[in-house]
Amino acid sequence: MHTGGAHVVSTPEPVDWDEAEHVVSDAYFPHTLTPLARGSEPHVNVRSLQLGPLRLARIGWGAEVAVDSDHPGAYAVNIPLSGHIESVAAGLEVSSAQGQASVFRPDTAARITRWTEDCEIVGVKLDRDYLDREMHRILGRPDLGLPDQVDLTSEAGRSWMALLQSVVEQLRADEGLWRNPLVADQLSGALTSAFVLAVMPNAGAGTAARPRIVKRVLDRIHEDPAQPWTTADMAELAGVSVRRLQEGFREYLGVCPRDYLLDLRLERIHEELAAGDPATTSVTDVALRWGMTHTGRFAAAYRRKYGVAPSATLRG
Repeated sequence: MHTGGAHVVSTPEPVDWDEAEHVVSDAYFPHTLTPLARGSEPHVNVRSLQLGPLRLARIGWGAEVAVDSDHPGAYAVNIPLSGHIESVAAGLEVSSAQGQASVFRPDTAARITRWTEDCEIVGVKLDRDYLDREMHRILGRPDLGLPDQVDLTSEAGRSWMALLQSVVEQLRADEGLWRNPLVADQLSGALTSAFVLAVMPNAGAGTAARPRIVKRVLDRIHEDPAQPWTTADMAELAGVSVRRLQEGFREYLGVCPRDYLLDLRLERIHEELAAGDPATTSVTDVALRWGMTHTGRFAAAYRRKYGVAPSATLRG
């Protein structure tokens, strides 16, 4: 997987609540902010680190607030390092403190009814399509819902949190090896895979329900989606006929191998364009780098998936 590297974003402390809302919206998720204490002033601390389809943010408001967001296009995992957050989504109330994480679903209205003055979180923003695809790949079954709260005191939870904190430390520095795409790709993949296994430890048995031939092909094309794969190549890798491979993909993933590969390439291209500099990045070069050799078909497929032309994503 390639994402074009990573970058840290830090901002000066906002001077008022409107600016605070804007700054944190840019760093994490768009939201509506409500200070809960009359006359309070923001003392916002925010830094974020983009790793392809995954973004980490460390956020503290320095005052008691409420936050409304529908988390467009991505899952949010909010982990208090101090204090606590109380939230409600789909009628379910959740309160999380140290050792716990609140999980918010994409495109679903949610309200943090109370974010305490002493609360600082690590927020993990996971692109919806990317996480759903990884859950498919790792667990072997579709439509596995995430829990609303994660216990980070379990063995798996502690292990994931330790990995996460080691990466969050990079928020302190503007330079580092994590800027290298090879490192950034591995970090985002490791964090996501470990998260899936940590929050759904009992679902791993689902991999037995998926044919080994499908998993073998998925693992290989995720490692190198830019390779000029044909369905015959994938079938040879799996050691089965083309027809048997197609049946396996349709049964367990709902698509044929070719369409799965196309969607994966489009996702990688979208990530690189979204993070790219229009002055130095070429849509055609990015598409070719990810194995899309027919530019007309690529542009049409991209528009069907994302609703805009590739150039619009690059321009932001």
